[in-house]
Amino acid sequence: MENDLSFIHLIVSASPLVQLVMAALLLASVISWTMIFDRARVLSGARKAAERFEQRFWSGIDLGELYREIDKEEGEAAGMANIFHAGFREFARLKKNPEIEPMAVVEGARRSMKVALSRELDELENHLSFLATVGSTSPYVGLFGTVWGIMNSFRALGNVKQATLSLVAPGIAEALIATAMGLFAAIPAVVAYNRYSNDLERLNGRYEDFLDEFTTILQRQAHM
Repeated sequence: MENDLSFIHLIVSASPLVQLVMAALLLASVISWTMIFDRARVLSGARKAAERFEQRFWSGIDLGELYREIDKEEGEAAGMANIFHAGFREFARLKKNPEIEPMAVVEGARRSMKVALSRELDELENHLSFLATVGSTSPYVGLFGTVWGIMNSFRALGNVKQATLSLVAPGIAEALIATAMGLFAAIPAVVAYNRYSNDLERLNGRYEDFLDEFTTILQRQAHM
């Protein structure tokens, strides 16, 4: 009688521990793919929002008017707009006090923008650590399932008088599925993590450049 080596049969007939490993890897893969699509949407939205805001900022609009427009947007503003909003709000608040030196006003606005920048990056970095974890640990989890399955296959040989390939093939095949599932979970997570980390670094550089440019503008206005 030939052994059924179909994937479904191998998974169903695997040992409980190997099945648990497969289930964990499948769950990790589903979650990581959900986060991959989510981060793609968020980072793409952040890039487009930055482009729209830079067009508004450098269009020659009055900064006070731009601040009021963003203030009316309430929760819709994000990214570079939030950095500008935090900096200009603190600048306007400190400048009302004539006892505060101009450079202190600018420095206060810069600190507010730094805080806003940090919050924006924290939001963009959300879920990336999970992708890194899945990418680095899934192959080892799958390998653990493979080692356990192969070990059980060879232990079963001790109960038979004659060892044949047909006896160990199903056990080894089901064990190797765990390794394949580990790679299936890890490879997309690693690729996505590297891609999104690069995108995030470029966005951070863009935010930092705007922060420096806006600080220079505030320095001029502080001495007016």
